[in-house]
Amino acid sequence: MPDVDPRIEGLRTEALAALASASDEAGLEQWRITFFGRQDGRVSALLRSIRDVPADQRAAFGAAANAVKAELEGALEARQEGHKSAALKTLTTEAALDVTLPGRPQPLGRLHPVTQTMRDCLAAFKEMGFRVAEGPEVEWARYNFDAARIPEDHPARDMWDTIWVNTLIDGERNMLLRTHTTPNQVRVMERTPEPPVRVVVPGKCYRQEATDATHEWMLTQIEGLAVDEGVRMTDLKGVLYGWARKMFGADRKIIFHHSYFPFVEPGVEMAIDCFICRGNGSACHTCHGTGWIEILGAGMVHPEIIENAGYDSAKVTGFAFGLGVERVALLRWGIEDIRNFYANDLRFLSQF
Repeated sequence: MPDVDPRIEGLRTEALAALASASDEAGLEQWRITFFGRQDGRVSALLRSIRDVPADQRAAFGAAANAVKAELEGALEARQEGHKSAALKTLTTEAALDVTLPGRPQPLGRLHPVTQTMRDCLAAFKEMGFRVAEGPEVEWARYNFDAARIPEDHPARDMWDTIWVNTLIDGERNMLLRTHTTPNQVRVMERTPEPPVRVVVPGKCYRQEATDATHEWMLTQIEGLAVDEGVRMTDLKGVLYGWARKMFGADRKIIFHHSYFPFVEPGVEMAIDCFICRGNGSACHTCHGTGWIEILGAGMVHPEIIENAGYDSAKVTGFAFGLGVERVALLRWGIEDIRNFYANDLRFLSQF
């Protein structure tokens, strides 16, 4: 560069030498800050000094300074592009993809055994004309107990250890985690001015009890309700026969015996013959030597509940039933400990 101010030429020579010695991205960034930083950059300072050059030399000085600025910017850009190309080449070399290699198969997910069992149960009831209705898990005490003929002073409340919500409403604890899905049966009847009603209500229920091989504080329940004129106990038995044989096999023997539930009268429990010992094992852990396995409770809906729903109990009758889905799953697959369902052990869950 002939006739260039020594200050400009000196800066150019020094900058190009420093740029040549920068070996990586960090070095290039430091070079940019040193020479082109807005406040302290040396090229920036050179350009600001143009105003101090005598007027007759200012044009030539400014042109030379801007030419050096453009040259150095071009040199920096070339070095940066070179580094990017080298880095990309290294990356593609080290991480080259061999398309001929076999893929790594991902294991397929599957439905939880309790979910499978619940869907199978619901499918069986849907085939018999029931529809599915769901309700809240956090429930009012009046729906969970009072509407099901379990008032506050009723001894039947002792049958459940309730998990109450701590929030006080009107100065009292009025909300809880539902202990059964019966409350939603009441809700369905409230929303249905005239029968017929034919629903199954699935969902989680919660009871404050010790966990062991056959009990969990959380359980999955399906309750069924059919209300109409002329509904009889034989209708209930027919529905439950059909469901049980679909779930456990057509050769299952089934019996009913009397039991007590506050919201039905009469109440019954249904049992199937033990498919472990066939009734011949006095030490059988499944049926305890009785030859029968209880699987659900049921009965004819109490007239008081019929009346509370606004129906005429002299004309309208109904049946209800409730089953524990985990218990059905235990029996279907011969599982001995209910806690396996919620231990999140893939070795267990992957078998279903």
